[in-house]
Order: sequence, then C-alpha cells, then structure tokens
Amino acid sequence: MSSRPDLASTAEPDAMLARARITFDIEAAAVLGLKQRVGPSFVEAVRKILDVRGRVVVMGMGKSGHVGRKIAATLASTGTPAMFVHPAEASHGDLGMIKAVDLVLAISNSGEVEELTVILPVVKRQGVPLIAMTGGADSTLARHADIVLDSGVEKEACPLNLAPTASTTAQMALGDALAVALLDARGFGTEDFARSHPGGALGRKLLTHVGDVMRSGDDVPRVGPGASLSELMREMSSKGLGATAVVDPEGRAIGIFTDGDLRRQVETGADLRALTAGDVMHAGPRTLRAEALAVEAAELMEKHRITSVLVVDAAGILIGALTINDLMRAKVI
Repeated sequence: MSSRPDLASTAEPDAMLARARITFDIEAAAVLGLKQRVGPSFVEAVRKILDVRGRVVVMGMGKSGHVGRKIAATLASTGTPAMFVHPAEASHGDLGMIKAVDLVLAISNSGEVEELTVILPVVKRQGVPLIAMTGGADSTLARHADIVLDSGVEKEACPLNLAPTASTTAQMALGDALAVALLDARGFGTEDFARSHPGGALGRKLLTHVGDVMRSGDDVPRVGPGASLSELMREMSSKGLGATAVVDPEGRAIGIFTDGDLRRQVETGADLRALTAGDVMHAGPRTLRAEALAVEAAELMEKHRITSVLVVDAAGILIGALTINDLMRAKVI
C-alpha cells in the first residue's frame, strides 16, 4: 500500500489562496514594468513591421513558443500577415519558409535558447530583419537583433523562480501591445476585423447582407390591392411568412398585411368578406434594399416592433421579404 500523503486533503486553503494572490501581484508588476520601459525601440519595431512586404515570422521555443503562436495568430487576425515557425523545425528545412521580404520576431526570455540562436546567423545572411523579444539585453539573441524589445521581469511567479510564468505573461502583453499598435497604425476597423473572422458573431453581423438571407421569387407572398381578404389569407398561409405584401400593377410594394392585422380586423366585428387588400393593408411599409446589412434589418424590426420587412430595389419593386426568424436562423441575432 502506498504511503504517499493525500495532498488534496492536507493542502491548506489559505495557502492556496495566498499563492494565487502572490502570483497575480507578481504578474501584474511584470506587465506594469513593461509600461515603464516601452520606448523608442517599440516605435522602431512597429515601423519596421509596417514596412514589411512579406510576413512576420514568429519564433520561440518551449513556453515562449506557445506565446509566439498566440502572438502570430493575433497579428494575423488584426491586419498583419504572420505565421509561427518552430526553431527546431527551422534548422531541419523549415527555414525555407522564410523569405527576404519577411521579418522575424524571435522570442526568448534568456535569449540563449540553442535551437533559436543556431539559426540566427542564417536568418541574418538572408537579409531578413530580426526583432528580438527577450529579457536578456546582452544575450546572443539581442546581439544578433536589429531591434530589441525588453520583456524582462524581476522574478517569476513560480516560488522556485524556475517555471516561466511572469516572463510569459510579459511576452504575451508585449505581443498584444505590438498587435494593437499596428492595428491602430493601419487604420484597421471593425469591417476589416469581420473579414478575418467570418465565422464569428461579429463577422456574421458585418458581412451578412439582407440579400443573403431574404426570401425571394415565388417564396415572397404578394397580392394586388384589389384582392379579396380570402385571397390575401390564402397567399399568406401558403407562403408561411405571417404577412403578405401588397403591390401595384408594376410590382412596387405599396402595403403590407400581417397576422396581427387580421386579429385586429376580427376584433372590430367588420364584415371581412367585403374588404380588399387595399382596405386592410398598412400603406408605406417598412422596406430595405438587398445590399443593406442584415443587422440593419434586425435594428429596423426592433425599433418599429415588427417581425417582418419587405425588400425592394431602387425603383421600389418588391424583390424579397425577411422575417426575424430568418435572421435568427442566419445567427445574425
């Protein structure tokens, strides 16, 4: 039988919480330390990256490599073409992925990681600009670099001062600062962000147009103003929209009639058999163009408390219809 103590039962809750709070303090201090040291080299790095015709190639080993992958992804999603290349793989053929038009961002807290330093002379011979993100100002990496970004920290959050903790937090924050400064310098806006995130909620809102999700052709219920109420109801029921458009002889949308309108007509006690579509329709219906963003349709429905909207062309001709359910299926709302 094992004599190993039950660590889960013997660990002190107060000690756990104290260690967590100390970690937060150390890592917050590491990030705030960057704020005090950021200066001309950071500006130079941003300008150097803005001038690059190729991609930013991010490299790093171990935990710095994991941070590097995230930095590369953040750069790529905010307007700066970037990729991650593993240093160990680079020395076995992947260096061919780096071109003279690229720029290398090499990350190492010590600046002395062998897998990284061994390929630095090759990178330099190719004429590729090198930016170092390191805590070792006098390290091999720093000496080879064109620009050095100081990511050094006083100590790690690890109580042994060994596991990369505060240093990787500082690297991540410095990488985010680079990405955001580049985003701002490029004038990268919400629509640009949406184009690089088409699968996300923002992408759907900013890239989906009314024409992409509207019903069209024979799926759009429509009647003329002289149609009887029974004809109007048959058209509305067969198309399942919960509403029908009323159009003039040229096909222009002049009105709309909804399920709610029918209930209100019944409540008045009027002789419905004598009424026509022109009698019961709402004239001047809410309309949108097909090229409008789908999110504009959602805003229009919310503002006027309606559940459907008609889609017309420049001449006012009815070409489609859209309901709140259509928007929900498209995940616009």
